[in-house]
Amino acid sequence: MSDNDGKKTLGLKGGSRSGSVKQSFSHGRTKNVVVETKRKRVVVPKPGAAKGAGGAAAGGDPSRRPAGISDAEMERRLKALQAAKAREADEAREREEEEKRREEERERRRAEAEAKEREEREREEALKAKAEEDERKKREAEEAAKRESETRKAEADKPAAARTAAKEEDSSATQRSFTKPDATPRKTEREDRQRENRGKGRDDNRRSGKLTLNQALSGGEGGRQRSMAAMKRKQERARQKAMGGGDVREKVVRDVQVPETIVVSELANRMAERVADVVKALMQNGMMVTQNQSIDADTAELIVEEFGHKIVRVSDSDVEQVIDTVEDKDEDLQPRPPVVTVMGHVDHGKTSLLDAIRNAKVVSGEAGGITQHIGAYQVRADSGQLLTFLDTPGHAAFTSMRARGAQVTDIVILVVAADDAVMPQTVEAINHAKAAGVPMIVAINKVDKPDADPQKVRTALLQHEVIVEQMSGEVQDVEVSAKTGLGLDSLLEAIALQAEILELKANPERAAAGAVIEAQLDVGRGPVATVLVQNGTLKQGDIFVVGEQWGKVRALVNDKGERVKEAGPSVPVEVLGLNGTPEAGDVLNVVETEAQAREIAEYREQAAKEKRAAAGAATSLEQLLAKAKEDENVKELPILVKADVQGSAEAIAQAMEKIGNEEVRVRLLHSAVGAITESDIGLAEASGAPVIGFNVRANAPARAAANQKGVEIRYYSVIYDLVDDVKAAASGLLSAEVRETFIGYATIKEVFKVSHVGKVAGCLVTEGVARRSAGVRLLRDDVVIHEGTLKTLKRFKDEVAEVQSGQECGMAFENYDDIRQGDVIEIFEREEVERSLD
Repeated sequence: MSDNDGKKTLGLKGGSRSGSVKQSFSHGRTKNVVVETKRKRVVVPKPGAAKGAGGAAAGGDPSRRPAGISDAEMERRLKALQAAKAREADEAREREEEEKRREEERERRRAEAEAKEREEREREEALKAKAEEDERKKREAEEAAKRESETRKAEADKPAAARTAAKEEDSSATQRSFTKPDATPRKTEREDRQRENRGKGRDDNRRSGKLTLNQALSGGEGGRQRSMAAMKRKQERARQKAMGGGDVREKVVRDVQVPETIVVSELANRMAERVADVVKALMQNGMMVTQNQSIDADTAELIVEEFGHKIVRVSDSDVEQVIDTVEDKDEDLQPRPPVVTVMGHVDHGKTSLLDAIRNAKVVSGEAGGITQHIGAYQVRADSGQLLTFLDTPGHAAFTSMRARGAQVTDIVILVVAADDAVMPQTVEAINHAKAAGVPMIVAINKVDKPDADPQKVRTALLQHEVIVEQMSGEVQDVEVSAKTGLGLDSLLEAIALQAEILELKANPERAAAGAVIEAQLDVGRGPVATVLVQNGTLKQGDIFVVGEQWGKVRALVNDKGERVKEAGPSVPVEVLGLNGTPEAGDVLNVVETEAQAREIAEYREQAAKEKRAAAGAATSLEQLLAKAKEDENVKELPILVKADVQGSAEAIAQAMEKIGNEEVRVRLLHSAVGAITESDIGLAEASGAPVIGFNVRANAPARAAANQKGVEIRYYSVIYDLVDDVKAAASGLLSAEVRETFIGYATIKEVFKVSHVGKVAGCLVTEGVARRSAGVRLLRDDVVIHEGTLKTLKRFKDEVAEVQSGQECGMAFENYDDIRQGDVIEIFEREEVERSLD
């Protein structure tokens, strides 16, 4: 309504309403927007015009009112109708206000989004301008540096610069003459601008660290950021290009050696290519392989040629060429200690003589007082010189082990007892020393005995072409006594003199090579090999191949039981870290990679299998028939042997081959290292063979299976007792023998130190009975550690004669203290029984 003219404007009550909204933007800018909202028209009937169903108008005539309705009731109804209309009007107004609020919120969000997008666009433009400015400055700096370098070069060599400028002018003139004036400059300019924009876009992505909506929709790099290394490589290429250097690197073509099969990673290493690229090339050729899988030589040849290299086919035997066989230069050689091997007949005092030299009691650890294994020790003489001694067994069964000792030795000490003279094994030792071509020193032992006759020994040696110095020969001879220490200094002087004559030298700076003296499978440490290093230095962490096995040096243990980091020439060490037990006498060589070691070991293993298969196969039908006919007339005694170390198992196998004649022979079913297991009992039962354990024992499941299946288990700790029993069994001449009966087992629970007694084992008798008068053996991991008698057997504080199963007791060994918690004590009794061959 206007106050000036007093007129009313016509309009609908529910028409549109207009208003303005003020929007604020960055940098102080504002904008007014007109907003119109439409209201819903609500029709309200006038009072008195509405009619109820059969009712009258509000405040109407009583004659038009429905019958029976009073004025009060009519008034109440009218009030209710008006209240309902008022509520409807309020609800409509609230809806209009809510719609208005929503519209305002949408407008505000739209304005904020436009402002944010505009701000992002401005930031991008600023960054792009900054990047262009940086690029321009960098280009100017590079041009300035280039001009400066050209100026210096021109000053240094003006004639050359003049020639270069003339050539450049000619080339530019030639280029201008060959360039068409209308060669679509617009297209070239547009391509350069697009290429520049793409490069800058990547830089902006790198610098901004954000992916905007425009960048995502522009079809560029997809928001992928370049690594810092890629950025540095790009800058380096640009710098080299500015300095005039070529950015195209020439590819190196290599000669790649490929055997019959090769691992993918090793092929990539030999080509000096990335493993991922090689795997990708194989997949493109239809081979889905990983880097640890092997491919054949034909596939490898395809890949090598695809990468632009030359393939060199090698045979399987060529894999061993990686072993270093380079000859050492004289200036690299350094003096090394001599390796001295002690040889001689059994019981002539070899180990006792070595004990006297090194002041140790090694002989007490050998069963029956004889040496069962090759021992390696280092001794420092009074003169300060270091000597390495190998103590080889003297029994005839250890011929091959003595041969290995002669192969790695520099000097042989031939021990001959003055009261026994030359014996069969003495002759064998002489033959081994002559075959190996090493000098000998004769040590005439036991000269302190009343019936000793050293001259008789010298005379007997003449029959075997060993002429000592006292008989006008060249072989040194020394009279010694291991018991009294007589002549030991003279013996060490003789060794030092002989070593000085030999001028023993080795190169400690090269890859190590050595010989395996002994090998065994230790339950706690795994396969262990005693290695005598002959050349180079063996270090912890070296990768090596030895025979058919390979490994990485996990630990090195010297002859004193101490861990060392490295071992030089002529140093004996125990090597841990093999993947299997090697053969005694195998050669150890250090290689560069595990792949090479594994490849050589697999080739050697395959070659050994083929050799064994060829040796066991008959070549013709006549040979098969002859062998079957021969087997009909020969009775066989099958046996199964388990030993503690590889050398003993091999010696027993060789001794078994020599037993028998044309009527009877011994057949060795199986020979291995380690405790007797249940599978060994199963094999013995199937073949009707006894199981022979040499310094090993059967575990509990194997003992139970043997009792159930009736398989005989025989234990031995001295090799010639084993050989004699097998001979007697094979010939059928079985006389009365001393048989051991096991009466009980006890487990050590605790170890106590008692004054005036030593170490006492607190034991629990697990099987049978423990008797004071019985013999005992100490077992550690089912391997015999000690055999002897009990010093004491106590129940609580009282000395008792026996202890029953399930009871605890205290035991102390006679002259032995190396007992540990968890060891098992085996109690046995010996009795004489008559036996017969079924």
